[in-house]
Amino acid sequence: MLSVKTTRNKALEEILAYTYPRFHTGSCWYVSFYAFDPAKGVMRRKRIKINSVGTASQKRKYANRLCHRLSEKLESGWNPWVESESDRGYKLFTDALIHYRNYTTKLLNDGVLRQSTYHDYMCFAHVLEEWNEQRSIPIRYVYQFDRTFCVRFLDYIYIERKNSPRTRNNYLAFLRAFSTFLVQHLYLKERPTEGLVGIGKALLKKERKVIDPHDMQRLHDWLEEHNRPFLLVCYFLHYMLIRPKEIAKLRLCDICVAKQTVYIDDTISKNKKSAVVTMPQKIIELMADLGYFNAPGTYYIFSKGFRPGPEWVNEKTYRDYWTRYIRPALRFPKEYKFYSLKDTGITAMLRAGCDALSVKEQARHSSLLMTDIYTPQDIRDANPILLNYKGIL
Repeated sequence: MLSVKTTRNKALEEILAYTYPRFHTGSCWYVSFYAFDPAKGVMRRKRIKINSVGTASQKRKYANRLCHRLSEKLESGWNPWVESESDRGYKLFTDALIHYRNYTTKLLNDGVLRQSTYHDYMCFAHVLEEWNEQRSIPIRYVYQFDRTFCVRFLDYIYIERKNSPRTRNNYLAFLRAFSTFLVQHLYLKERPTEGLVGIGKALLKKERKVIDPHDMQRLHDWLEEHNRPFLLVCYFLHYMLIRPKEIAKLRLCDICVAKQTVYIDDTISKNKKSAVVTMPQKIIELMADLGYFNAPGTYYIFSKGFRPGPEWVNEKTYRDYWTRYIRPALRFPKEYKFYSLKDTGITAMLRAGCDALSVKEQARHSSLLMTDIYTPQDIRDANPILLNYKGIL
């Protein structure tokens, strides 16, 4: 069995394979040579006609100079069938994917990428690689990763796999990121995704919606009976509006019972800013009843089984429990997602009369405009200052 290094060297030799140019005369005067075409996997003949070059003597002189120039280019690694101007364009496509995965992993470890983004891009890269391998003529070299390849891959995702427009847009975002990587690391000169557009956001329906109050009561009652620790997880999202990824990284020492606050450090916050949110009394009471405060302060609040423990558990466990147990048990529609609890919480606070500024601070929104999006239409009031306003007109 050939080693990886041997395989790569063999692939490079294939691209560089050629015959020296020869001059032909007759009814048609031309220079020809053979060079390996990596796209088709065979040696192909290249002909350059010189009939239009002056007299017979001038043709011969021109042909001799042309053969000399072509020989030098071929010896230096030039291939007439490869359009890439970068030597890295000759690299194996699988090697470029390995480089991309290693680079993306480093970004994750350095805190540049979120875990969810990293996970998605790794999955997308796997699907891309599998799809390429099952094609009748898969690409082998980086320079073959072009606009046509990207368009056909997106069609495969959207049409053949019957994925949603949103999923198609997510794959396009991955292709753009991968294309940028290839350009920045000198594999390609230009991004193949340039000009490719996603399906308009205006056409996309929101995949989650606010949970009806009756269903919220059913959810509470079911969790109170079957899984009180997960009810506590839901409280953190619904009442304190803490994002799932942040919830997963919270430790007991982040809670100040005396002040009824939870500290969210900038190292785990989505916006990279430290903040303090208010903890309602009912959450403290449930934590005390479940014995959470008996655990060491260094423990994660929600480790295995949604209970305190030394081991960090990915926030995906919340979504999985919601999908596998809660939704089937309560027959919730697919638009009721775990994250809907946050949307529902903001809407409920505004409907209960909480001022928008307090809700903004609890949700850690960047502006009141973001909080205002959640304000129900039926409780939006007219501005009293403008009710009796009379202008010149």
